[in-house]
Amino acid sequence: MEDVRFLAIDYLLFIFMFGLSCIVGIYFGCCGNQSTTAEYFLGGKKMKVFPISMSLVASTLSGIGLISLPAEVYMHGMQISVMIFGVITMGVLNNYLYMPVFHRLKLSTVNDYLEIRFDRVIKLIASFLYLITCILFLPLVIYAPSLAFTQVTGIQLHLIAPIMSVICIFYTTIGGLKAIVWTDTLQFSITLCTLAIVLVIGICSVGGPKTIWEASESGDRLEFFNVDPNPTLRCTFWSVFVGSIFTWLGFVAINPSGVQRFSSIPKLEDAKKASIIFSVFASLAKVISCFSGLILYTKYYGCDPLSAGYITKIDQIVPYYVTDIAKQTPGVSGLFIAGLFSTAMSTLSTHLNTVAGVLYLDFIKPTLRRGISEQASSNIIKVLTIVIGLVNVGMIFVADKLGSLFELFHSAQAITGGPVLGLFTLGMLFPCANRRGALIGVISSLLLISIIIIQTQVHVWHSDTRYLPKYLSTEWCNKTDRSDFIHQEMTPATPLTSSNAGGGNVFWLFRITFHYYYCIGTVLTILFGLIGSIITRKKDDPEVNPSLISPCMVRLLSLPQYSTEKGRRMDVIKYNFRTMDDLD
Repeated sequence: MEDVRFLAIDYLLFIFMFGLSCIVGIYFGCCGNQSTTAEYFLGGKKMKVFPISMSLVASTLSGIGLISLPAEVYMHGMQISVMIFGVITMGVLNNYLYMPVFHRLKLSTVNDYLEIRFDRVIKLIASFLYLITCILFLPLVIYAPSLAFTQVTGIQLHLIAPIMSVICIFYTTIGGLKAIVWTDTLQFSITLCTLAIVLVIGICSVGGPKTIWEASESGDRLEFFNVDPNPTLRCTFWSVFVGSIFTWLGFVAINPSGVQRFSSIPKLEDAKKASIIFSVFASLAKVISCFSGLILYTKYYGCDPLSAGYITKIDQIVPYYVTDIAKQTPGVSGLFIAGLFSTAMSTLSTHLNTVAGVLYLDFIKPTLRRGISEQASSNIIKVLTIVIGLVNVGMIFVADKLGSLFELFHSAQAITGGPVLGLFTLGMLFPCANRRGALIGVISSLLLISIIIIQTQVHVWHSDTRYLPKYLSTEWCNKTDRSDFIHQEMTPATPLTSSNAGGGNVFWLFRITFHYYYCIGTVLTILFGLIGSIITRKKDDPEVNPSLISPCMVRLLSLPQYSTEKGRRMDVIKYNFRTMDDLD
């Protein structure tokens, strides 16, 4: 493959795009009212539906997803596309179970709910787990597109990654939520256009949809409804569908950055509309990514770049493919890398803002003297944003040395995310749950899911377990004429089954597919939390305010509506709302 470098127009595109991001940040920082924490975190609670929806999609559509999802389809088939149904289901559950509670309470941070519902210890546990997850995750977000940028420009990764991070830190710190939302909307629009262009060029380059379908069918990539209940298979309908529901609930419904955006919309009905729009656009993005995986397989049908040694890791196949087709269409390579950086910076800016808020409100503000001004609080948060951003820059240099540990981190996300989702679900759906039960539930879940994931990774490290890809070939790499390669006879594809997945001597619990990790962590927290609540229940336990329970559960259990005469559970804690009547 010929070496393709950025042209002058590609560099101009980068300067123009990130210049706009900085201008947006300066505008909202200097011309907008950012003097209070409500303005900085929630945009004054006056944000509109569409930009919030686009910001959510942009923050979840990271460069990692754009690279890894097509690679997953290329290696293991389209069964992963079932996640689309999981995203839609997540949107429905969020609208009816989680969002009404958060939107009514109007909390500064989502973890305040856990303090109101249980106690401060539970809240601090959840906040700490969230901070650890983000600190480990954010360097990888900017590292992935930086690596691709290095391949097409020759600029050192250790130079471009810090520069992009500093730009993101700048407009996030100056502009707050408003700047993030509008830059996210701008960057997502660029990314969506990029995906559309690459999709059209890719379809044309391989001969059209019919050729893609024939190649994918021949290679056994068109797998959608493998309903085998075996939990040790990498991808089945049940594992992807169930796993994606819990994973996306953790990413959106109870994630501080997701709740922060929904809470910035003044009306609950509009927030629900934003959730629906988000689900539709996120699903559309996943459809495009999955179909791109089929294009990849068709493009390299009979000549796998990984087996042929053209790339060293499967995650490199998407940048390799884009650079390959860019030989015939100059400018596409630069546009695609710009799109990867757009999604990465959207994710980074979103979490920088939220992590700073969680760190300040949950850990720092309680230690400060009373009466600190809103302006001082806002300035402290901006300093925290800068510090966290600089830590992220430093961690990028560590990420460059991690190698295969990249996959270990995704398992670590489930270790922390599943138990936290379980805490919120326990509190909102089960009025009988108490603080002692919640503590038992989250600790038990953390220990058990950690044992499962860590032991599984030990077996993977020693090659005791492995997932074999579907059939790949290099038979046609040396052919100069591949115009009719789809119809040539090749060794038939072998579907991935338990017999060839490896690890037959490993206990089944340590061969469970990673799709179930989030679900397991959540269910264990709820199960042990309920058992612990029943065992530790006392007569003097405070009555739970129905405003802390999901409305559907209030109706199902015929709980009394909140009044100032009942449900004084929240009287013991001082919060942002003025009086208890503000909840009515």
